Amino acid sequence: MNNSKNSSKIFYYVLIAFVAILVIFSISNTNSTVEKKYYNEAVEYFEEGKIESWYVVGNTKIVFKLTEAESTITSGQFPAKYDFYIVYNAQEYRTLLDKSSDETYTNYYQTYYGSEQQTGSIWEVIYPILMITLALVFIYIMFKMFSSKSGGAMTFGKSRARSISNIKVKFSDIAGADEEKEELREIVDFLKSPTKFTELGARIPKGVLLVGPPGTGKTLLARAVAGESEVPFLSISGSDFVEMFVGVGASRVRDLFDQAKRNNPCIIFIDEIDAVGRQRGAGLGGSNDEREQTLNQLLVELDGFEANQGIIVLAATNRSDILDPALLRPGRFDRQVYVNPPDVKGREGILKIHAKNKPLDSDIDFGTLARITSGFTGADIENMLNEAAILAARAGRAKILMQDITEGINKVIMGPQKKSTLVTEKDKKITAYHEAGHAILGKKLENTEDVQEVSIIPRGMAAGYTMSRPDSDDKHMSFNKLNDLIADLMGGRIAEELIFKDITTGAQNDIHRATEIARKMVTEWGMSKKLGFMSFGSEGQVFIGRDYQSKNQYSEKLAGQIDEEIREILDANYKRAQKILTENVELLHQMARLLIERETIYKQEVDMLIEGISVEDIVEHMDKQEKTRKVKEEKERKEKEKQNTLRELDMKVRTSEVFLKHGIITEKEHKEIVNIRNEYANKNKVKPVEKKSAITVEKKSKVSTKRKKDKGDK
Repeated sequence: MNNSKNSSKIFYYVLIAFVAILVIFSISNTNSTVEKKYYNEAVEYFEEGKIESWYVVGNTKIVFKLTEAESTITSGQFPAKYDFYIVYNAQEYRTLLDKSSDETYTNYYQTYYGSEQQTGSIWEVIYPILMITLALVFIYIMFKMFSSKSGGAMTFGKSRARSISNIKVKFSDIAGADEEKEELREIVDFLKSPTKFTELGARIPKGVLLVGPPGTGKTLLARAVAGESEVPFLSISGSDFVEMFVGVGASRVRDLFDQAKRNNPCIIFIDEIDAVGRQRGAGLGGSNDEREQTLNQLLVELDGFEANQGIIVLAATNRSDILDPALLRPGRFDRQVYVNPPDVKGREGILKIHAKNKPLDSDIDFGTLARITSGFTGADIENMLNEAAILAARAGRAKILMQDITEGINKVIMGPQKKSTLVTEKDKKITAYHEAGHAILGKKLENTEDVQEVSIIPRGMAAGYTMSRPDSDDKHMSFNKLNDLIADLMGGRIAEELIFKDITTGAQNDIHRATEIARKMVTEWGMSKKLGFMSFGSEGQVFIGRDYQSKNQYSEKLAGQIDEEIREILDANYKRAQKILTENVELLHQMARLLIERETIYKQEVDMLIEGISVEDIVEHMDKQEKTRKVKEEKERKEKEKQNTLRELDMKVRTSEVFLKHGIITEKEHKEIVNIRNEYANKNKVKPVEKKSAITVEKKSKVSTKRKKDKGDK
């Protein structure tokens, strides 16, 4: 890799030098005012007696100086500078001069043309040699760049797979994917002891396709398979196969599998295989021949394995619906493993794995965190804990608190808070009532998720937000739950209308989400009273190459009925939500007041408001909690400072032991350092350093020296 980079640099330097020399030569060897003329024009100048001198340059060019009255140059400057020139074949020009009877032509010919071999410019000698030398250097550098040994451009037909050995990732490092690990454990068993399967006539799957949303751990599972089986791991992305040059992708596929056969047994992992494996003939305006050739070669290589060859192909994608059917048939990717987002138990396991190296507060409960992170993938959880650690470090805390993790969750979902944004009192009040409307409906409606946090601090694109978390990982959404969700989304708009007798643009996202849910209820989920058990929506995600000509499978009359049903669902839920908020308008005022004063409240404060506790009592309770938290933080901060100081003193003691051994300091100075450390440890109730530690270090040093001597003798 470094050789390729160095060759590239040398090539560019030579190219720059080449261009510079050409520019210098062109400047020094040409005159911008010189005009090229034809031979007949030169003859006319001779006949008119305007030519004073002329000079033959090589075999094709003749330069002329006009008489003193006509010329722009002096005689001393010629032939380096001249008035005009002609380009002509020398032999033909000689013949014309021989036929001429004019003595003037003959004299000039004999005087100047007879000495044409005596060039007047050194560039005539240097230029050809220089061009040949530069051409040879250029060819040599290009050869070095394009050679396979230097990894240059001629290797574009070679596979770009990265070979990784000694992978440390194991199945024990992965949580929340027990079924997926069990499916892949068979691959590991086959690579370790293939005879266990072949004796029974079993054929191990040649290809395993990992399918799942982004961040669910597909690549991590593939690495764990390689780590458990302890075989080489060839990793490549689907986009690495396709280039602008036709045939390169197919060549890379062949080289990849040749490389795999040389490292048999091994694992080939193709990440984002949909980049090269999407359905053939689905391109707009014609198919992509290069991509399809690459796919065809991949299909051939997958099907061309000999039985039990020991090469396993793992691939990952989040769009299995657009893959070519030939890629998924038995004998190629004959097993698909669906890697789903983890459930509550899996999230708890992932939290514990990523929290191993993080100091968490004792109040943090992994079970609660697993519940409130519903829908999070493994990557989301890792990012959330990392954000929490950054927030704790920013605040100077010794441990990560629950509020850090809550803020980390919100940052992953909605982005960071924008506390510096200037918000007017009017906007703040509107936002407070808007979010209070959402929160009250979230508590009063039977089938909504419990409210976890309400804030009027801008975050992302939102002026405020109401966060709710499910109590369970239910996969199904009932008719009543969907209606309650729509009604909850309408709470902000209704609260504005009730309090201010006006509406704002703040409900834009709420309106969009509510309409989308109502449309799916009618068109996809068969929840319309008039239209009933009938589907009008598309199945799965749209693939433009396949679905761009799709049309609605229903009439305009049905389309009108669909719109009417959507409107009826929205209107019914709006009236229902409006009735609930009207009955709880005093609670709406109290929650908005608390939000204006504290900006952010949590589940505990919302529950206290619902129970009828006054705003003053809630504020007092929050102040006490904040004071207790700050006292605890200060105590932990001081404890951390003591530990850091003690570590520094321990380091000084170890350093003084080494200095004492080499005679740099005296025994008395060493004891003073040890006493300082021990006094600090006693004062802070830390176990003191043992007095024999210096002797222990000296003994270890002698043992180490003896081993070195023994090794040297050997």
